[in-house]
Amino acid sequence: MTAYAALRAQLDTLTTEAFRPELAEIDRLPTLELVRVMNAEDATVPAAVAGQLPAIAAAVDAIAARMARGGRLVYAGAGTAGRLGVLDASECPPTFNTDPAQVVGLIAGGPTALVKAVEGAEDSAELAAADLTALALGADDTVVGISASGRTPYAIGAVEFARTRGALSVGLSCNAGSALAAAAEHGIEVVVGPELLTGSTRLKAGTAQKLVLNLISTVTMIRLGKTYGNLMVDVRASNEKLRARSRRIVALATGASDAEIEAALTATGGEVKNAVLILLGAVDGPTAAALLDASGGHLRAALDAAR
Repeated sequence: MTAYAALRAQLDTLTTEAFRPELAEIDRLPTLELVRVMNAEDATVPAAVAGQLPAIAAAVDAIAARMARGGRLVYAGAGTAGRLGVLDASECPPTFNTDPAQVVGLIAGGPTALVKAVEGAEDSAELAAADLTALALGADDTVVGISASGRTPYAIGAVEFARTRGALSVGLSCNAGSALAAAAEHGIEVVVGPELLTGSTRLKAGTAQKLVLNLISTVTMIRLGKTYGNLMVDVRASNEKLRARSRRIVALATGASDAEIEAALTATGGEVKNAVLILLGAVDGPTAAALLDASGGHLRAALDAAR
């Protein structure tokens, strides 16, 4: 059997690659009916994610424990999966004020692959090992391999390399019994079924991956004290909208007047979490900074100490 024949036989076994005869003439449908069909397909994704919530929660607790010790969260994938990882990583600094090196997205083929397919990059486990070696991966780090099929060599290579370094490994795929989940310490398999367009895993599989990555990064950051209730008190005010949002967050958290909010933000160099502590804990800027440092950045613990 040729390599291509073997790969085709492998793809034939994957749910994400399955052909649906009942959709064979969707190109004949009126546009409104066609978008209804596609929307109905998309509506099934959250339930598939819900079935994996215990596995996701277990992975989040393990990730948060390592990140609390200074570890990093690294996503690794090819194509759509890689782009989604890079997207999630890139949104952490403005949302949670993380260092850009704390949550990292790796895509097979490098930054060029974000906008243009890099031939053969996804087929190399060695490329994943090289990318992670360049990051000096350590035991407190986590690698999340992302692959809709669960067979992508780059993603599997990433989690396998992570295990050789003692790092935590998580495998996120959209097929049951995947090689990726088997290779990882934590396997998350969100089985969304065959796509509207046969094999187009940027659709339901991509949506499922986005939802899971939202869960992983957001709940991990909540566990790390990056929020106060449902307020983003670690938001980085890098533009006018975020500066306005910072003031609104302080107002929602404290009920303070505009003048009090401005004074507190001025005293903390614009740090929202510190400003909230000044107003609720009745402390000055240096004391707020010291209390947050002592509490590992957890505002509730710092408030308890202040009171």
